[in-house]
Amino acid sequence: MDKIRTGSTFSLLNADYVQLNKNWDYRNVISPFYRLYLVDEGEGKLSSPVNNHAFGTGNLYLIPSFTVCNYSCPEYLSLYYLHIMEESPKGDSLFASCSGILKIPASGDDERYFRRILQLNPDRGLRRSTDPKVYEKNATIQGFRDLNNKSPLHVVMETEGIILQMLSRFLIAEDFQLKQPANIPAKILEVVRFIQRNLHLPMTVTHLAQRANQHPDYFSRLFQEYTGHRPLHYVQGKRIERAQFLLITSDLSISGIAAETGFDSISYFSRTFKKFSGQTPGEYKKQNLLI
Repeated sequence: MDKIRTGSTFSLLNADYVQLNKNWDYRNVISPFYRLYLVDEGEGKLSSPVNNHAFGTGNLYLIPSFTVCNYSCPEYLSLYYLHIMEESPKGDSLFASCSGILKIPASGDDERYFRRILQLNPDRGLRRSTDPKVYEKNATIQGFRDLNNKSPLHVVMETEGIILQMLSRFLIAEDFQLKQPANIPAKILEVVRFIQRNLHLPMTVTHLAQRANQHPDYFSRLFQEYTGHRPLHYVQGKRIERAQFLLITSDLSISGIAAETGFDSISYFSRTFKKFSGQTPGEYKKQNLLI
């Protein structure tokens, strides 16, 4: 079996142990970072457009970046959480093929791992608010990144090692394998990687098919079979994901983000952004700015 290679790095943003009640009720949350949860008491609900989970003890839950998710707690819930930022110079994402929430059985070591990260990284919780609209803001994210830069090297390395240990177990989860066929043709996989690394470039089906040395019609059918999308729809989706990330985490103007993600006009960028996200870029950016 081919090994999955990734140039991604995973760094800690937030970590804490919290007790929640029925006020923890948020809809259509989408973030540029991963969320990892371990519940130790109580029960809640997690849902995405493709799956739903009772949110309880005995499992680890992973919400990949840019996964639309709903959260609720009917009565009481206590849990450990990590928010993890994935960064890749190539634009790849380890869980790019996943479109929902992942769940695996918790191990006997998981609570110890969470406690160790909290011990290594004190004061990384979101004490001001549990509302994603507050804590997903650029200044907040940058502040936690700065804490990593100030931490001793051994703390950063041990923290990232624990994060990698836990994430690695999701790579053999049933849900992950269902979303990533083992026999994806090498030519299609190479085109997917090319798209992720070159979102700023113009792309046509003919151009992408040429990279795979296939006829455009055959390439388009094969690409949809293995990705679930026609090539240009897939490209646009990845461009909008990248734009959402830049709107939250960078100081680029909307026109700059449009250019960075391969759109030749702000009007076309805005129309496409709203089609995929339900908001204009300006509305999305405003929602995530400091009040």
